[in-house]
Amino acid sequence: MFECMTTTAMPPGFWGVAVDVCFTGDWHRDQGATSPDERLAARLRSVQRQRAMDAAEEAQLILALAGQRPAALDPDGPGARRPGWASETGGAEISEFFLAELSAVLNLGRGTAAVRLRRALTWSEKLPRTFTALAAGQLDERRAQVLADVLEHTPAQIAGQVEAALLGEATELSVARLEKRATEELLRLDAAAAEERREAAAKDADVRVYPSPTDGRSTLAADLPTDEAVECHDLVDQLAKMLKADGDQRPIGALRAHVLSTLIRRPADSSLPHVAANVTITADLHALAGASSAPGEVNGLPITAAHLRELLTRVGALGLSTPDGGTLTYALTGPDGELLATVTPAELARLARRGCPHHPDAPNCECPVLGPPPATTAYTPTERQRAFITTRDRRCRFPNCGQRVGWTDLDHVTAHACGGPTDCTNLCCLCRSHHRLKTFAPGWQYRLDRNGTLHVTTPSGVTRTTRPPGQRPPDSRPPDTPTRQAGPPPGAPPPADDPPPF
Repeated sequence: MFECMTTTAMPPGFWGVAVDVCFTGDWHRDQGATSPDERLAARLRSVQRQRAMDAAEEAQLILALAGQRPAALDPDGPGARRPGWASETGGAEISEFFLAELSAVLNLGRGTAAVRLRRALTWSEKLPRTFTALAAGQLDERRAQVLADVLEHTPAQIAGQVEAALLGEATELSVARLEKRATEELLRLDAAAAEERREAAAKDADVRVYPSPTDGRSTLAADLPTDEAVECHDLVDQLAKMLKADGDQRPIGALRAHVLSTLIRRPADSSLPHVAANVTITADLHALAGASSAPGEVNGLPITAAHLRELLTRVGALGLSTPDGGTLTYALTGPDGELLATVTPAELARLARRGCPHHPDAPNCECPVLGPPPATTAYTPTERQRAFITTRDRRCRFPNCGQRVGWTDLDHVTAHACGGPTDCTNLCCLCRSHHRLKTFAPGWQYRLDRNGTLHVTTPSGVTRTTRPPGQRPPDSRPPDTPTRQAGPPPGAPPPADDPPPF
């Protein structure tokens, strides 16, 4: 027995859509809901309960998979185990490489995977009643997460006392209030644990850049002690108010952002050493000419085509001239966005003058004169190979890793010691953590297509595929985009290599 309901009525000024809701069995009678509104509200509460139960089941599955990856199976020897691993996961008995596998299985970043593992461990080992309430749908996921996050570094006995004091009223408290109450209880019962958390946070402090939802803007975030953060904000606010008083018409928030940027990029303290920012700009030629709206990137962060043109004008690179103290490299791409070659303006001009070495008198010869740098017999990639691979990849190629190329290694996908060539078709960028994973962790498989597409398979059989930024699958081109010939013309000799997959 089931009942379906469609509702379209919305208050004036609201956007409205037709919603079909089906209730199976005697569900709505069990909930005591009679009117359509009550049924919708009851269904929303049911979804929330199911989400809590799903979160508990996910945590149980994470713990079960972690149990299949004991640290005892990790390879031993110099550099095989990274110091501080236990503090990252909360469990020294878990394999160093488990987080990378969990990240790939969940298709999430390593940091998110680490948070989910730590919460699962905390619920299981320190907050069993919270875990039980979550699994039964009696406590929502967000409040269970707050308790785990606050009590993660607390001894199990103290965590149990805080849990006993708050769990009964947790659903009646707002999430923010629950977090505050849990922190207060922790400080009352174990101030030493709170101090340990503060010291750990100080060691992990950093400055990070996050892309904002608004095109062409990003958020610069610094993790600071509270007193320093308040002091910095007050200073920025005072300076912004001074600009406002002097007649600047921009909103006060925009003025604060302007002041902070100016203080960092042009510090008044002349004793500081002079530094120049290293900025990598990726742009589409048609966008620079104003004929396309294709977005570009600045150090891997997306910006609009108009912002690109403005930026190039500001740094003195209008017309694609090399800026003072900088470099300019052309990245030539194919119809699918795959990188074909990297070349400087001087090299491009020299090739244009020289023409085809095999047909010097043919003005329209179509012989290729430019492509990826050649392979080398050495283990270390050449500078031209490094330029090509870093331009193609731009960041670590492991699924869901955003580490930019400045912090990555060039890795032989098929190890050089196993016959893998030092060639652009066998090299990709991996951050140090994922490079070590590939080197030491058993059961992983990596395959690199000739166009730079990387396939990574976990020991549990999950395969994730990453393409170089800007490269599209061949079947994703717009209808008017010309396609390359699918095969050789009639009578042509067979290709030297079969196309992928191999």
